[in-house]
Amino acid sequence: MYYMLSLLTGILISVMVAFNGGLTEQYDIYSATVIIHIVGLMLISAVVLIKRERLFAKRYAWFLYLGGAIGVMTTIFNNFSFGRISVSAILALGLFGQSVAGLIIDQYGFFGMPKHPFTRQKLIGLLLIIAGIGSMINSFEIVAITLSFAAGVNIVLSRTFNAKLSAVTSVRVSTFYNYIVGLVISIPVFLILGRNEMVLTEFAFSPSWHIYLGGVLGVCVVLISNITVVKISAFYLTLLIFIGQVFSGILIDVIISQELSPRILIGGVLVAVGLSVNLLLDNKKRQAKGCLS
Repeated sequence: MYYMLSLLTGILISVMVAFNGGLTEQYDIYSATVIIHIVGLMLISAVVLIKRERLFAKRYAWFLYLGGAIGVMTTIFNNFSFGRISVSAILALGLFGQSVAGLIIDQYGFFGMPKHPFTRQKLIGLLLIIAGIGSMINSFEIVAITLSFAAGVNIVLSRTFNAKLSAVTSVRVSTFYNYIVGLVISIPVFLILGRNEMVLTEFAFSPSWHIYLGGVLGVCVVLISNITVVKISAFYLTLLIFIGQVFSGILIDVIISQELSPRILIGGVLVAVGLSVNLLLDNKKRQAKGCLS
């Protein structure tokens, strides 16, 4: 079940990136970031009220609330890259960042996460994954590439902190804090960096209503991630999410550009094969331990 939820998360992320990108084209980067967090906060607040969750009953360690602050940077980075490189490239570079961060967390058990040491046998699968990601990058705008990679690292950090907070509260409460902290951070960022962007008197709703749904999908992604992040290793969670991302991202690129890139499709297949190789090695290792015990 957790594998299927991870795949679903990848699909939702792809659609969310496209919707948020459309919102950015309408309102610019920092304005769109504020709108995304307002929409997300409204939705999760309604859910929390319906479930009668106690939001401020207890204080927790300050670093557990960092998921929302890190998530703001993730949104800004992805919104900046949208339109400069393809959706598939944004997702591929994000995966690379997530993979690097996930491998480090798995290797050393940072943030109190379980250790999942990387073995040499998995190197073949990892090389296939890297080759697949490389083939999906069709534009070398260095700033967009760097920010997309950084967004991937941020995703791993954000979902790790959110999952830690959900462990001492609940999935819904953790998601609420993610969005309220994100909104508190995104408003001053907009006021400082986006002062030349849209002002309130110029605000007008777009007839393309779907672009406002990025915040809704973001809530779904955070909720699901809070469930799966403690059930699957950070590295494999990243790769399972990517399989959902890559093929839905390819479909989105086809809709936007009206053409299918064989190079991107081949890259997605290489990543899927690399993932399958490593999952097979893990499965054999678990079976061997079971026989010994």
